[in-house]
Amino acid sequence: MKALSDPIRREILGLLKKGRMSAGDIVAHFTVTGASVSRHLSVLKDADLIRDTREGKYIFYELNTSVLEDVLLWISGLKGEEDNEE
Repeated sequence: MKALSDPIRREILGLLKKGRMSAGDIVAHFTVTGASVSRHLSVLKDADLIRDTREGKYIFYELNTSVLEDVLLWISGLKGEEDNEE
């Protein structure tokens, strides 16, 4: 959940929802430094929310949809439990 707590990381996930992107293309969407975006990508990767693939000198990122689906199911389950308690 820590990985999802930051608005920049959530925005990165939103960008990747449209398809895989290079690190440079992701950085271009933000006003923060490339190093800062790189750190955000590392946090998302460590949380297994995204995957990276190196192709030559470029690194491409994409959503790890299986983990995101698990997170959504877990959150839906929590919401369902709250609805049953009311």
